[in-house]
Amino acid sequence: MASESSEWSYGDADEEILTRIAWYYYNDGLTQNEIGEKLNMSRIKVSRLLESGRRSGIIQVRINSRYQGCLSLEREIKSRYGLLEAYVVPELPGQKTSDRLGQAAAQFLMQRLQPDDLLAVGWGATVSNAIQRLGHLANERNIGLVSLTGGVGTYVDGMRTANWGSSVHLVPAPLVVRDPDVARNLSLEPAVANLLDMALNASYQLVGIGELSGTSTVVRSGYVAPDEVEPLRRKGAVGDILCQFFNDRGEVLDLQLHDRVIGVKLAALSRAEKVVAAAGGLEKVPAIHAALKGRFVGILITDETTALGLMDLKD
Repeated sequence: MASESSEWSYGDADEEILTRIAWYYYNDGLTQNEIGEKLNMSRIKVSRLLESGRRSGIIQVRINSRYQGCLSLEREIKSRYGLLEAYVVPELPGQKTSDRLGQAAAQFLMQRLQPDDLLAVGWGATVSNAIQRLGHLANERNIGLVSLTGGVGTYVDGMRTANWGSSVHLVPAPLVVRDPDVARNLSLEPAVANLLDMALNASYQLVGIGELSGTSTVVRSGYVAPDEVEPLRRKGAVGDILCQFFNDRGEVLDLQLHDRVIGVKLAALSRAEKVVAAAGGLEKVPAIHAALKGRFVGILITDETTALGLMDLKD
């Protein structure tokens, strides 16, 4: 008993209180005010702890209904694009798309990742949101994490928030370099090449899909200059995955930029079995449509509005 008590921490106490609050709220049906009175804390603190539990993954809400996830749309999209799975979440006005789909992606993976599995991840707001919500599960099930590209800084914030304590492997290189020869040589270094191979052989790969605009993630992050957007469009670019652009037929474009990117190539990614794309927003419909036509991903997580937009598009 002495050894168990020596491992106890204030973090354990916080988690014990959160678990008690969650039990009272979801199982016993107590209001937040009633829980606060019972535990001698304010209703606001109870609310904040419940939200913290949902974001960290300690609290997982399962809805047992055949209507969960807009089932008819899921079937239509899965059939149209030949996907392994499609997961469509109902629309919720007022919530950021990246937050909602990050939460949906985390829930999807929570139900599928097994102890000692490895998750490979791309970068972007939606993927980062998912990572933040998976930290508790990762520590509980010893799930490893590996990046699909270089660019350590693009991954660190999400993992820091998640407190991802399990095995983490980040490709030790920038995402984009100036010289194609430098990118080629870095990609051949064992420290980089081994991690990229590991990412391709992970249990799941989670990526975002970007549209091409002046406000897209690749532009805001500085990987593509604002004055490069229009020239890329003229070459046929409609979207990107892992900073690699494709046209409306789902064909990867022959761009010098791609020779300067350090990461898994889309041709290799398309051969992986369980690539999950979490993406949504009407502005992204053409890019998502093209990515699905290109068979870069096998599982799509999106929202109701985006799903309807995809079904309205002609082939």
